Amino acid sequence: MTVRARITGTGMCVPERVVTNHELARRMDTSDEWIRQRSGIAERRFITPGEQPADLAKEASLRALAAAGLEVRDLDLIVLATLSPQADFPGTSFFLHEVLEAGETPCFDLRAQCSGFLNSLSVAEAFVRSGTYRRVLVVGCEVHSTGIDLTTEGRDVAVLFGDGAGAVVVEANADPGDPGEILALRLHAEGCHARRLWIEAPGSGFTPVRIDHELIDQRRHFPRMEGRFVFKHAVTRMPEVLLETLDAASQKLEDVDLFLFHQANLRINEAVAKQLAIPPEKCFNNIERYGNCSAASIPMLLDEALRGGRLKRGQLVSMTSFGSGFTWASALARW
Repeated sequence: MTVRARITGTGMCVPERVVTNHELARRMDTSDEWIRQRSGIAERRFITPGEQPADLAKEASLRALAAAGLEVRDLDLIVLATLSPQADFPGTSFFLHEVLEAGETPCFDLRAQCSGFLNSLSVAEAFVRSGTYRRVLVVGCEVHSTGIDLTTEGRDVAVLFGDGAGAVVVEANADPGDPGEILALRLHAEGCHARRLWIEAPGSGFTPVRIDHELIDQRRHFPRMEGRFVFKHAVTRMPEVLLETLDAASQKLEDVDLFLFHQANLRINEAVAKQLAIPPEKCFNNIERYGNCSAASIPMLLDEALRGGRLKRGQLVSMTSFGSGFTWASALARW
C-alpha cells in the first residue's frame, strides 16, 4: 500500500509583548497610517529579555503534538526552519531539542528564509513517503526583534517584522479511507537576487574577521531590502508556483477552499489574489496582528485557520511563499 504523508497537528506561539505602530512611531519617523498603507500591519510581537527562540518553538511544538495526540518520544525527526538562529552554531533545532528533552531523536535546521517552512515540509513529506520516518515535527521559528534597525534609517524594513513560531506534525497515512494528505509541493530559487534582500554581516565571507566596527558603523549587520524589486518578483512568482502545484495535484483553482500566503506584506497578497481572481473570503491573513514572521508565518496561519474554523476536515488548503534568496514555494494539502 502506498504510504502518504499528512499534517496531523498544528501549533503556534507568539510572545506576549505587543508592539503597535504607534510605539514604533515614537522611535522613528513613521506613523500608524504610513505603516498600514504600505504593509497592512497594525502590530507585531517582540520577545522580552530572557526569552529565546527555542522557548517559542517549544510551545508551538507541544501544541502541535497535543493536537496530533502525540508526545515528544513519538517523534522520529525534528526539522526547524529559521533565518534568525539562536546561535551561529549549532542550529536552533538543537536548542529546541534540549528543551523538549527529545532524547536522541535526530534534528537539523533548514535555511530557506521565508520559504523555509514549505521547504522543510517537503523534506518531512519525502522522509515519510519513503518510509524512512513515520512522524516528523516541522517548525518555523523567528526572532527578528533583536536584529532589526529600529531607527528612521531602517524603518522600511524594521516595521515589517515580528517574532513567533509555528509547528506541524507530519505523519505517515496508509489508510485509503482517510482524506488527509499532502498532495503536491513545488520549490524554486533564484540565487542571482540574493543581495536584493539580505543581512550581509556577520559572515564568514569577510576576512580576517566576520564583523568589525567598520561593518557595524556602516549598519551592514541590519537587513536591507530593495522593496520594489522584491514586490515585483513576489507578485509574479507566487501565482506561478501556486498554479504549478495545483497542476501537479490535478486540481483546479476553484477546488481550493482556503489560500494561505506568506505574510510579508498584505499588498503583495492582495495583488496575487487579484491576479488569480481568488475571492477575499477564501484568503486568510493575520499580518495585521503579527507582522512578517518569516519561516513561522505559514504554520502560524495554518494553526489559526484550523482553530478558528476557517479550515475543516476534508477541505483543500493552498500554502504559498516568497522570500530572500530569492526562493518561492507552494504546497497543496487536504486536511
